[in-house]
Amino acid sequence: MDFLIRTFFNVLIISSFLFSQYKAEATGSVFFIDNPKHQYLRTRSENDVVQSHLMLLSEVGAAVSVLLGFAPPATLTADGSSKLNEVLVPNPFNRPRAVLMLEVRGVADPKLIVDLDRTKLVDAFNSKVFLDTNKADIQLPDEDEVSVVFLDEQLADHSEEEIHEFASWLGGSYVADASKLLNGELTIPVGSGVNVNLHMSKKAERDFIFSLLTLHHNIKRAMDVHEGLAQSTQRPAELMMGFFDGIKALQEQYGPEGVDQQGMRLLLVTLSKIFDSLQTSYEGQIVGVVFFNGAPSQESETVLNLMFTSRPSPRCLVETESKSNITMVAEVLLVRRTLAWLTGIILLIATLLGIYFLLNMPLTRDTLLYSNVKLD
Repeated sequence: MDFLIRTFFNVLIISSFLFSQYKAEATGSVFFIDNPKHQYLRTRSENDVVQSHLMLLSEVGAAVSVLLGFAPPATLTADGSSKLNEVLVPNPFNRPRAVLMLEVRGVADPKLIVDLDRTKLVDAFNSKVFLDTNKADIQLPDEDEVSVVFLDEQLADHSEEEIHEFASWLGGSYVADASKLLNGELTIPVGSGVNVNLHMSKKAERDFIFSLLTLHHNIKRAMDVHEGLAQSTQRPAELMMGFFDGIKALQEQYGPEGVDQQGMRLLLVTLSKIFDSLQTSYEGQIVGVVFFNGAPSQESETVLNLMFTSRPSPRCLVETESKSNITMVAEVLLVRRTLAWLTGIILLIATLLGIYFLLNMPLTRDTLLYSNVKLD
């Protein structure tokens, strides 16, 4: 009996340890990409480079809200405010009001897979992210004050011409297969004489290429929306958000090595090229927030959820509640009309009496006209 009890407690302790290890490993990393000419993020000193930063998922959402020009949520703790102060410049009037928020699934930290040199992530402010919750909110005040473009809107189909344009945009090439459509080879240079070769004939690599094409297409759509908003007098804040799970397709087929590394290099090169285009379109007034999520997820939504916190004013709230009672509304209207009529009648009588006494007043009694006249 004692042996069974000891065994039970040992199993319980081991299970708790494994669960705690799993929770500790349920982390990701976030990279804040800034404009070197118009900085919205703090410049990290040499001492900060060796320090390890850790943010909660909710704090990443709060940082996105602040970058869009809005106040952080009231639920943000003092420790969270301190972390935001380490990332963002303290000037509240210096916000880009445009953010690219992308969640890359299947990778907890790209630095563990490939070298970040020659990419936008090498100089970005980065931090570990602890996934304390499955989802966190990006709190925004009103839908009319923010323009949101989702980057995971799927395309109906893909064409080889689109793949040619994408390859040319990245400085690479696409060799089509004359015997079958969408069956060629994509070659993209990723720096230092290294090329990434992906074959459309392989399902995992084809799905990865299609994911890149979808991301590229939605970014161009977001820039078109920005050009339209730039013509308006009152420009709203702009948020581009979505997720990229093309890396997961390569991992499921090839594991964490091999083509997975090539896919990560190609993704980082694509993100760098995308952000260069956004910097030009937005004239430097944009910040990129790339969150690498290593936790498994089967959902079709990002872990950062939009939440609009607009509330009606107290006066509107009173009016809305009063309209629910028809009798009360009628009584209020009756009182208002009665007061208006009484006030008008009193003013009319006072005006007529004033005119009457003014016309019938003796001239010599008008002290304003005859103030210097000596009367007998």
